[in-house]
Amino acid sequence: MPHPEFVDAVLALVNRVPPGRVVTYGDIAWALGSHAPRAVGRVMALYGHAVPWWRVVAASGSPPQGHARLALPHYLEEGTPLRPSAEAALASPDDYRLALSQARLKYDHDIYSEVTAF
Repeated sequence: MPHPEFVDAVLALVNRVPPGRVVTYGDIAWALGSHAPRAVGRVMALYGHAVPWWRVVAASGSPPQGHARLALPHYLEEGTPLRPSAEAALASPDDYRLALSQARLKYDHDIYSEVTAF
């Protein structure tokens, strides 16, 4: 079971990701001083329903595993850049990725300020 303070920090950081943008599990781990993206994934699997979970993606740009179809309407509504395109994602909702070069928040973005490392 993840430490409660780590859970709170992960969820707080995810809540700060603006619509139309994404971060990776590794980005969150890095921001919190952890070297464990899988621990972030575990937190999201257990507690992510309370936050915009679709804004946390794999480093490959894949949407949360097993949730591509559920995430797609959120990405389309928020205008999140998709690869190869939104039209292609609609045609094949289990086989798309996020365009990380456009959608991913950089490490110097505001959401990472005032984050407590573990």
